[in-house]
Amino acid sequence: MGRISRLERVFDSVTDAMARVCDLILMFLMLSVCADVVLRYFFNRPQAWIVEISEYLLLYITFLGAAWVLSKEGHVIVDIVITRVSPKIRAFVYLVIFYFGSIETLDLFKRGVPNPSVLEFPKAPLVAVIPFGSFFFAVQFIRRTFGFVKSLKESR
Repeated sequence: MGRISRLERVFDSVTDAMARVCDLILMFLMLSVCADVVLRYFFNRPQAWIVEISEYLLLYITFLGAAWVLSKEGHVIVDIVITRVSPKIRAFVYLVIFYFGSIETLDLFKRGVPNPSVLEFPKAPLVAVIPFGSFFFAVQFIRRTFGFVKSLKESR
């Protein structure tokens, strides 16, 4: 077994684990929002932190789950853009998002910028998922590109 196939298995395992984390986050969101509705309307005790945490966790679900969804061909495809942009360019775009997201995250971390909200949670850990998830998304696009090129060569 080659080094590449081992790396691919590790990559797939990590993206599967990220998808399972998304599953847990989604279950937590569902239960916490239902609890907030019950607390708000039946006991007049709304929990302000639930709305804020839900906003943050939706960002995490988006970026942690994107590579896994792409591996399962589950993304909605907008033909207007997809037909005009090659897979290499799409992968490049996500690498750019990864790069600038990393720079922004490091800057927020170094400066200790808080997120002005009820919880006053530091902003760096909130946005750190953007470069992390974008990296996996870009790698998945690159894998798809190589798979597409390989299938073209084999069909000739």
